[in-house]
Amino acid sequence: MGLPVKITPAKAAALLIGLPLISLAAPDNFFDGPGQTPSSHQVQIPKARSKPIIEDPRLWITIPLPNNKEARSAIVNLGIAIEDVGGGNVGGVGTPRMAEELRQRGYSFTAMPLRERFALDFPAEDSIYHNYERLDKALESLASSAPDFVSKFPIGQSHEKKNIWALRLNTTAAHGQKSEKPGIVFMGTHHAREHLSTEVPLLLAQYLVENKQKPNIAKLLNTRDIYIIPMVNPDGVEWDIRDGSYHMHRKNKRANGRGSIGVDLNRNYGHEWGQGGSSPDPDSDIYRGPEAFSEPETQAIKNFIEQRKDNIKILLSFHAFSELILYPWGHSYDPIADSKALGAYEAMAKNMAGMNGYTDQQSSELYIASGDTTDWAWGAHNIFSFTFELTPKNFWDGGFYPGAAAVQTAFHANIRPALYLIDIADNPYRAKAHGGI
Repeated sequence: MGLPVKITPAKAAALLIGLPLISLAAPDNFFDGPGQTPSSHQVQIPKARSKPIIEDPRLWITIPLPNNKEARSAIVNLGIAIEDVGGGNVGGVGTPRMAEELRQRGYSFTAMPLRERFALDFPAEDSIYHNYERLDKALESLASSAPDFVSKFPIGQSHEKKNIWALRLNTTAAHGQKSEKPGIVFMGTHHAREHLSTEVPLLLAQYLVENKQKPNIAKLLNTRDIYIIPMVNPDGVEWDIRDGSYHMHRKNKRANGRGSIGVDLNRNYGHEWGQGGSSPDPDSDIYRGPEAFSEPETQAIKNFIEQRKDNIKILLSFHAFSELILYPWGHSYDPIADSKALGAYEAMAKNMAGMNGYTDQQSSELYIASGDTTDWAWGAHNIFSFTFELTPKNFWDGGFYPGAAAVQTAFHANIRPALYLIDIADNPYRAKAHGGI
């Protein structure tokens, strides 16, 4: 798709001055999986902004590639965060330096400033989404409405000292008290721009509280230890929507120097940290950090899990997007060696895919990614762990910013899989014979 181009840092800076801002005419959008190239009629020049976009040196890079995981993994290993796969191309976020590396390696590609490609106004109808303050209040309201089995507590703090909140649903233990009940953890928003991944676990908590009298829900609440952590990366979330516009921010708010901001929290976990599919470059959107668990946010999750590893059996991390159910390994093309556990993983994933219509697969079938949450949960603690990439299916149908209607769509698609996992948390190995609730 086009001839190789050479983009130096100086040229990229020049491109960023005075360019028209482009927004997608489709719902307010973005991604982590397969997509399609938009036609020319899908873009429009928006009205002038009251606030300027902060200058951003990153590029949107489109590369024609064979449709295989090895080719995609080679691109990821250069530090480029793949966000769109389809039509014989991959699209992703990189820097001028990474574009130059592609040119030197003989790749054909096109590149353009990220802000030119994806400068989106924050639409008023997206006020349904929860920023940090509204989430805090929503969790507090849930805890206050059902103090007999719901408690709210911080598991740690972010770089900017925001509390990372957990909501616990347990009829016999509250806050940090130990429990013998089988446990499960749902979490969201490791990646700042994936706001839908905050909403689904929050709605799950609300659903469980509101339906506590139903026999099947009452049974789960009485027999399970349920934790919901909707916003792992509060600093990044606030930074992504900082001036009433979306900024395509993925990472946390670590100051890396030279104007670079953030570590990809889902490349910062300890199991096989620093391997393929993560970058040592602080400018990369998949920068893994200076060492495993270097970030207070991942340290908070690590400490939280390790204090409860005896009773937590399942972990589900919500991301967006592309409608996938992923399970370890992400750092290797090889399947996990434990054949019994692999059978349980495959059965659970297939059962859930039958409920929500997503595609179930080993994480590395998309591309190699090391240092992620689910590899660590399984590799370090034998906790059955999944990543759900939520709706929409592709980049151009909404991507990271799919609008208000996507909230209920994603929740309704995933309430049955969530209840299924809570139910099976007593013994995930019974998945082969288990068809859901």
